[in-house]
Amino acid sequence: MTAANPHASIPVFALGMALSIFLAISFILCVAGYLLLPGLPVNHALLAVLPGVEPLRWPGFFVGLIESLAWGWYIALIFGPLYNIFVLSRR
Repeated sequence: MTAANPHASIPVFALGMALSIFLAISFILCVAGYLLLPGLPVNHALLAVLPGVEPLRWPGFFVGLIESLAWGWYIALIFGPLYNIFVLSRR
């Protein structure tokens, strides 16, 4: 097993896919938690982070899912290149 290169750059596509899928799964789990335990303040947290989300209606659910995927790509497209710039500047 080789040690990880501390100066390796992040592949932005892989980061975008991983973050988007992670946030989509997290969103689905939050909606499931809201449905199974309606007394939890999950709906308020979802509305604060994802505007337009209505977890008990299909259109609102899909809006939240799309927004989760979009946030994953937004973070990846901003963070990935910035990280790679700073890694390259340290070489």
